[in-house]
Amino acid sequence: MSKKEKTLKRVKTPSRRKFFKAAAATGAAAAATIAMPNVAFGAPKTLKMQAAWPSGANIFFEMAGDYAKMVSDMSGGELKIDLQPVGAVVKTSEIGQAVSSGVLDMGHWVTAYWYGKNPAASLFGTGPSYGMSSQEVMGWMEYGGGRKLYDETLAKVGFNYVGFFHMPMPAQPFGWFKKNVTKVSDVKGMKYRTVGLATNVLTAMGMVVRQLPGGEIQPAMKTGLIEAAEFNNPTSDSQFGMQDVSKHYHLGSFHQSQEMFEIPINKKTFGGLSPQHQAILKNAAYAANTDNYFKALVRYSADLSKLMNQHKVNVYQTSDEILAQQLKGWDKVIGDFNKKDPFFKKIVDSQKAYAKRVMKYLLMNQPNYRLAYENEFGSLAKVKI
Repeated sequence: MSKKEKTLKRVKTPSRRKFFKAAAATGAAAAATIAMPNVAFGAPKTLKMQAAWPSGANIFFEMAGDYAKMVSDMSGGELKIDLQPVGAVVKTSEIGQAVSSGVLDMGHWVTAYWYGKNPAASLFGTGPSYGMSSQEVMGWMEYGGGRKLYDETLAKVGFNYVGFFHMPMPAQPFGWFKKNVTKVSDVKGMKYRTVGLATNVLTAMGMVVRQLPGGEIQPAMKTGLIEAAEFNNPTSDSQFGMQDVSKHYHLGSFHQSQEMFEIPINKKTFGGLSPQHQAILKNAAYAANTDNYFKALVRYSADLSKLMNQHKVNVYQTSDEILAQQLKGWDKVIGDFNKKDPFFKKIVDSQKAYAKRVMKYLLMNQPNYRLAYENEFGSLAKVKI
């Protein structure tokens, strides 16, 4: 081999050391490429939501904010909700139509607020119990055929939105009265505030029912426009100042014993989102469902204690006589609507079938928790909190 050939071979043949050095560098670059996800750093998508609740000291507006924060956190800030209080864009009664038309992207309210468009709306939140609490009604929605019927109801009233639910509310109190009411005769002829199908039920009991927005309840009771009222829970009721117009608070009622929040989202807006963002809006509702319920139990019980100890409110369990009459009222109202509206009856029949099976198991399986409570703390009525 000539001197020239030896020189060319040395130039063309890489050394073993150089080869492995180059391979290591290439591998490191590849690893870095794999480790760094393919993230699109675009401007965040913002959806405008109006709630049916005032801002400030209002636990329902706070819960709507909890949902909005979960959406932002789950999306890494890529999907945000601009939460506005009641009246910021439209009136409470107009939220459904505003979401449907695209004036709002989203809303936060309850189905009872569009009861005027179709009484079946109340069956998705403030309907008859059949032994179910709000948690079982939400189970029926997702696993008992309720969602399909809910979508059909939306179509019937012309609402062009997708809806999610969260926060299975504890049974709502019968409410605030001028005295302790224990008999049906005590409430007959009484001017009372509630909403949804409960208006029909309590009217059937002989009460004179008026539907008023939450913010108008306390002033109406103060002026005598109404003599008694309910809104939802000890926290919200105390935030409205009901303790300043009444010292008699009756807990536990069948008039609205299983309500939850509805989150309507404009169909076009929802359809235009990525599958990931759609999943976040859905699953954030499930997450808020649990979180809000835990929060409610802590806050409602603490505020009930304040009502009793600081504001000297007398707290009662609604009497069995009144509860039994409420159930009779439900039987009449549901029977009347079933005769007039086959679709309404279709929803009721679906709920009954679900309740008959699920509640058979739950009621037979659940021990008497009150017995355990009283074993530890004494008579429920006498326990101080």
